[in-house]
Amino acid sequence: MPLAADDPIARARVGAFVEGLRQLGWIDGGNVRIEYRWAVGDAERTGTDAADLVALAPDVIMVTSSLPTVSVQRATRTLPIVFVLVADPVGAGVTDSMARPSGNATGFTPFEFTTAVKYLELLREIAPRLTRVAVTIDNNAVGAIGQLEAIRSVAPSMGVEVSPFDVRDAVQVERALAAFVRGSGDGLIVTAIAAANIHRDLFISLAQRYGLPAIYPYRTNVTAGGLICYGPDQFDIYRRAAGYVDRILKGARPADLPVQAPTKYEVAINLITAKSLGLAVPPTLLARADEVIE
Repeated sequence: MPLAADDPIARARVGAFVEGLRQLGWIDGGNVRIEYRWAVGDAERTGTDAADLVALAPDVIMVTSSLPTVSVQRATRTLPIVFVLVADPVGAGVTDSMARPSGNATGFTPFEFTTAVKYLELLREIAPRLTRVAVTIDNNAVGAIGQLEAIRSVAPSMGVEVSPFDVRDAVQVERALAAFVRGSGDGLIVTAIAAANIHRDLFISLAQRYGLPAIYPYRTNVTAGGLICYGPDQFDIYRRAAGYVDRILKGARPADLPVQAPTKYEVAINLITAKSLGLAVPPTLLARADEVIE
């Protein structure tokens, strides 16, 4: 996991996964034992954790996001891997086919790159004065670059200037946004990368500090105070991943299991945050929202 062990999102993800296993007859500490490693977004620690887990020779390794998945696969090309929240697993070199994975890894991708266009469309809908937008990127994640390029492909037609910034650490995030902010036409897109959860409270607090309309990839970002989100139910992905682990434990190979995309994308809106930013949410957007926080 790229988060900390005591992170509430990490606990909820693990809870969804363990409950999914339980429903399939697997009880942690009973007929299955789960070993956890928490990298907290640290690339060096991620590599160490990957080697450590492979040395245990488990029946299957489940891993979250692109960098940890690539790290585990560098450590083993034989042990089965089930990944979640890996954008563009083909481009990342994790597998050469979504429909027929040929290596030792399969799993669940959170989106296709074209869905990142919705970030800009929804943000402009809720903040029509938007002319400049800061976009999070992570140079260690192939998926981050793909999302950025999708956003850039439509930004000129909307009259929006795109300013990407790296999210290596909290200090970098604070400096980048402080340097970006100019005026009322500014906004923020937090893309679906590990940092969206690692630094989620920081993104929300900085958006409030600078009065930035911001869109996030997960509903949990909005329940924590973010303005709006567009993305999959991350906890449902973990429940579905339990099904793949179950099948591998019963003898299936990753090559037997196609990489799956989300079955639904959620829109959630925080009206309290919208009011604090002086934004009037269009009724048509409210009608399309899956959750509205008042």
